Formats: sequence, structure tokens, C-alpha cells
Amino acid sequence: MQTTQLYIDGRFVAPKEGGTFEAIDPATEKAFAEIASGTAADVDLAVKAARKAFDNGPWPQMPASARASALRKVAEGIRGRLKEIAALETRDNGKPIPEAEWDIGDAAFVFDYYANLAEAHEAEGAETVDLGDDAFTSTISTEPLGVVGAITPWNFPLLMAVWKVAPALAAGCTIVLKPSEYCSASCAILAEIIDAAGLPAGVFNLITGTGPDAGAPLSDHPLVDKLAFTGSVPTGRKVMTAAAAGIRTVSLELGGKSPFIIFDDCDIDKAVEWILFGIFWNKGEVCSATSRVLVQRGLYPKLMERLVEATEAITIGPGDVKGIKLGPVVSKIQYDKVLAAIEAGKKTGAKLVTGGGRPEGMKTGYYIAPTIFAEVPTDAAIWREEIFGPVVCVNPFDTEEEAVALANDSPYGLAGAVMSDDLDRCERVAGKLRAGIIWINCSQPTFTQVPWGGYKSSGIGRELGTAGFMGFRETKQITRYDHTRTWGWYLGQ
Repeated sequence: MQTTQLYIDGRFVAPKEGGTFEAIDPATEKAFAEIASGTAADVDLAVKAARKAFDNGPWPQMPASARASALRKVAEGIRGRLKEIAALETRDNGKPIPEAEWDIGDAAFVFDYYANLAEAHEAEGAETVDLGDDAFTSTISTEPLGVVGAITPWNFPLLMAVWKVAPALAAGCTIVLKPSEYCSASCAILAEIIDAAGLPAGVFNLITGTGPDAGAPLSDHPLVDKLAFTGSVPTGRKVMTAAAAGIRTVSLELGGKSPFIIFDDCDIDKAVEWILFGIFWNKGEVCSATSRVLVQRGLYPKLMERLVEATEAITIGPGDVKGIKLGPVVSKIQYDKVLAAIEAGKKTGAKLVTGGGRPEGMKTGYYIAPTIFAEVPTDAAIWREEIFGPVVCVNPFDTEEEAVALANDSPYGLAGAVMSDDLDRCERVAGKLRAGIIWINCSQPTFTQVPWGGYKSSGIGRELGTAGFMGFRETKQITRYDHTRTWGWYLGQ
């Protein structure tokens, strides 16, 4: 089996303690690679390399055009290995090949987008502010924030890493990336591509390893200026605590339990298509998945009938098989968690409409049949807590006000969706939903050009768009006094 290495200070190296862990194919439950398992000693070397590259290296001082040129080489490198990386992610994560190819193509676009944005930002220059006093002039500018520690999840292994790496590098920062131990293989290829693009040593560093052995030391390292984390709420709390201890900048994207409100003037097939996409894309392992569906009572019976029919027709199997729409969940741990949530849901009085366990005839692999619960108590865990698997809860509602209240009754606020042929109503409801991302007449389309992030327990800060770039810049004001004048406060002239 292939064995990966760490990437520290421009070199591929073995971990100090020489450890590895297995990458498991969730379709076969067999190992296919050995991943380098970094520890605190490796993290320390990587952070110090990033610190040196930021404080003394050329990267932060480079013209944006020079950084942009390097990032475009990375984008070209990703596109040149797109099929290879997509196949690897399918093997590592379980998602169908077409979904993986979509993700990898998007990752290349993210590098191009931030290359362009860096150049545009530099061209704008500093902002001059009218102070109302001609003795003083003041400008506002931004500069690179510093060393970034990025900890990323397993559901979109390369893409979620790139959401942090590309804007951080474009902004002039240096970075240490720690991907999830459940899916690290594609990030090892990213290190190869960045190395080939010729970025200065220490600007990008990769530490693969477990959360306790590598993620925690990265979060705690005093030389890191910003922690950027995507993952679970419990781990996010630990990252935020570590950031608070050092008074460091932090951004957190912590998932959600997103609502999807469907009014009774909708076309049933359109509604069903977006419900399926909203929860079964990537096996439901999506932080923004619209896993709470609210359907107006007049449409509810017919929609449920059509939804069950379409759900039971979804093709399940290994992601590398043509025509598969639902692969295995990522790991045995996640498989057990999702099944436990389903079993708990059965005990709440909710109606299990379809699915609820391993698909018939599939004895190997972490497969879970797409599952629908209906008439779910709104205080039940399956209605309120993120499951992160192919499980959707559907409840009826009567009025717009009721739907909005039910949608907002959640500790999360990452995303939400509304569907109606009445566009005025869609806009009205969208304005009332307490979430950072709202979709109208669709669910889950994601674009690099617009900000991503949520309210409440869904996190702090925004990724993507201009906000994603500015999150890696510090703001500086410089105020100048007219040196031909005398101030005279103390000297009394």
C-alpha cells in the first residue's frame, strides 16, 4: 500500500515518531493506504516553518500578482490530476465519482477565484478617509494576518481544505493544514501539487494525524495567529477555547440542522428533487443538509407518497460504479452513530416511513438505506440534532408563521430553504429565517463567490467570497499629521 508523508518547510518527511494509520475504503471496509501520523513534535516544526516563512520570507511581501501566479499553477495542477484525485476521494470517502469530480473541479476554481481577488484587492489600494480636519489625513489598508492553523473535515476532504488554504495563501498568510484523519489522502496530493507550483518553503505545510495527536497541538501552538476550523460543535468548542487562551483570531464552521419549507403551490416533482438533493447528496454528510423538511398540509400527503417512491428508487453501492447515487457513509464510527440516531428516532413516536438500516443484500461496506421519518416530535433528537447521514425528517405545517417559527426553533443557523411559486412569499420567508445561507426554490447549490457561514451554534465568521479573503487580512489605519504645522498642546505655541 502507498504510504504518505508530511510536508514541512518545503520537504516531504516522515513523522518524527514514524507512525502511520490506515485509510479505509468504506465500500469494502479494507485499508488501501498508510497515512503519516504526525504528533506534537511535527506540528511544532511545521508551525515554526510557517512562522519563519511569514516573518522573514518573501510570500507576505510579494505583489499580489506574484502570489496569484503561484495559485493559478496550483489550480492547473489540480485540474491536471482531477480524475486521479476524484477516484482517490471516492475510495477514501465513499461518495459517487461524479460528485467527487464536481468537488475537485470546484477546488481548482477556488484557487483561480482567490488569485483574481488578491489582484483586485491590491489594485483598489488603501482607502482614504475624510476626517473633517485638514491637519490630519488617514488611510485604511489591510495586510496579511499571519500564520494560520487550519483543521478541516472529512465530508469534502480536498474542497473544505481548499476553502481555507486558497484564500489564506492569496491573502499573503502562511498555513499549516491538518485534515481529518478519516480522509487525508487527497490533501497529500494537494501538498504535491503545491510543491510542484514552487511556493516558498514553509508557506504551506501539511500535518496528517489524529485530532488529539495533531489537531490539539496545532490549536494550542502559541505561534499560530489564526485558527480556522470546520467540524463538530464539541471539537469547535475546544478550538475556540484554545484560541481564547492565546487571544487569537478564530473562525468556526460547525454544521447545522437546516430547515426546508415547502408551500402547497409547488410542483411536486420539483419539490421532491430538491428534497432529495438537500439530504442525500454526499450521503447526507453535508453541514448544510436540509434535514428538517416542513411541508404545507395541503401538499403533504401527495408529496410524501412521491418522496418515498423516489427515495426507494435511489441506486446504492460503491461510488466507483456507474449510476450509483448513494455510497457508503465515511467510516465505521459514523455508520454506528447514524444507526444509533435512527434507533433513537424510532423510540420517539416518529413514523419510520422508509429505510432505517442496512440496505437488503449489502453485507459489506458502511451502507445505510436513505431514511425518512415523518410526524416527528419537534423535541426529538432526530429533529433537533445533526445526524450527518442519509436521514430526513418531514413534518406538516398549516401557516407561514408556523413554518417560520418551526424552522427557527433550533440551536443551529447555518442554512435554510423555502420553495413556493409565490416569489414575494419566498423573499418574505427568506428574510425571516435565522440562518447565514438561504436558498429559494432550491437546496444546497454553493458558489465560491458568495459568503458561507451561519448564525448561533453553526459557527463564527464566513468563508468564501470576499469575506473569505478578508478573514485572512488584518485592518490597519495610518493617520498622518501635517508636519508643517505645530500642535502646541503642551508647548503652548
